[in-house]
Amino acid sequence: MPDLELCFSTATDLAGRIATKDVSAREVMTAHLSQIERVNPEVNAIVTLAAERAMTAAAKADEALARDKPTGPLHGLPVAHKDLIPTKGIRTTLGSRVFAEQVPDHDGLIVERLRDAGAITIGKTNTPEFGAGSQTFNTVFGKTRNPYDLTKTCGGSSGGAAVALATGMTPLADGTDFGGSLRNPAGFCNVVGLRPSPGRVPVWPTPAPEFRLDVQGPMARTVEDVALMLSTIAGPDSRSPIALPEPGLQFRQSLTRDFSGTRVAWSQSLGGLPIDSRVTAVVETSRATFEALGCRVDEAEPDLSDADEIFRVWRAWYYELAFGSLLDSHRDALKDTVVWNIEEGRRLDTQRVSRAADAWTELNRRVGEFFSTFAFLVLPVSQVPPFDVDMPYVTEINGVALETYLDWMRSCYLISVTGLPAIAVPCGFTDAGLPIGVQIVGRPEDDFGLLQFAYAFEQATGVGRRRPSIALAK
Repeated sequence: MPDLELCFSTATDLAGRIATKDVSAREVMTAHLSQIERVNPEVNAIVTLAAERAMTAAAKADEALARDKPTGPLHGLPVAHKDLIPTKGIRTTLGSRVFAEQVPDHDGLIVERLRDAGAITIGKTNTPEFGAGSQTFNTVFGKTRNPYDLTKTCGGSSGGAAVALATGMTPLADGTDFGGSLRNPAGFCNVVGLRPSPGRVPVWPTPAPEFRLDVQGPMARTVEDVALMLSTIAGPDSRSPIALPEPGLQFRQSLTRDFSGTRVAWSQSLGGLPIDSRVTAVVETSRATFEALGCRVDEAEPDLSDADEIFRVWRAWYYELAFGSLLDSHRDALKDTVVWNIEEGRRLDTQRVSRAADAWTELNRRVGEFFSTFAFLVLPVSQVPPFDVDMPYVTEINGVALETYLDWMRSCYLISVTGLPAIAVPCGFTDAGLPIGVQIVGRPEDDFGLLQFAYAFEQATGVGRRRPSIALAK
């Protein structure tokens, strides 16, 4: 049996224990590899395992520590990388048959930074094809299942990452977020996912270096661990024209803060979105927690008029840019929603793009005014609880028919358009035992303040300490 105490220790605690030689990197890696061997066949979260390579790296980490030469703050910690992010010498499929055997000759920037901080790659996590959709399945590896109910989805597109964290297969994982992919699976799996401010974590390689909708960021089981990971992956890089100048070190400061008198906007539906009553019932219970922290909580929400059109235009634009050539050469190998989104990009005309650009500028102005009054906005992460793993996407909420695979993700992707940092934190469980997350949105570029607020909420509730029974010893 794996050492479950090590598997479910926080990354912060493990890093400290490794640094003081209370436990070795090899012991930590062995425990997590054993947990993967035991649990992963049930959930299909880690799709490419780098066990031998990881153990070799763990041995080197211990040797370096014996010479008093630790690599960095994540020295010896396992980390899993999303299968969209290139990893040198480790298969990276993008969840697509087109790239099923691809082995990159380079690392993504986020992988480089995690390695330079001392983290050790344990494997790659499952994702839908090209990260399209908040349901993790593909024709290369199949479905990833929710560890709290194997008949349900784990969300997506960083679904494999969320499940690996929830089941103790890794203490840290990276992910991407275009329309909710760091937040939705975190909410569905009772872990924490942060969508940083665009440029906080520079993205490289990318076909659109100045694009602000598609970001990369950290996932973990606790807010403190998310902050620790962010401290190593944030900071400027010359290859990213939108990279923010502040170094990541700021995120290693104390997260403790008094929020007495803080103005918080509370939104049940972000302007009338259909929200499943099971989600509303759980999220509503958290309002009292924010009030108990001393916050002034008022029902309010920013005017996000045109945000839906902005998102759809620029997502279509990006999909045609990034994947258009694949549609010409491998149409039959692509899933239907990817084909549709690329073709939507090809149908765009100059006038529609120009209108969306103008609307985006005006939306940013309105959002800025709103957050001059409120420090945070709180709303549901997802509009539905985890649904049937065999359902590609939600087609109806509260009797409201949904037309595309994107529609049920509006509570996340409308926030993406604002460019604000947003985090998903465990909030509670439905009567059926399915996790529900609360989404907290911070002021422009106030990623640290957002983490402090999320930490205060997390400490007050303790919801994130609940583990799926499948991950525990039998």
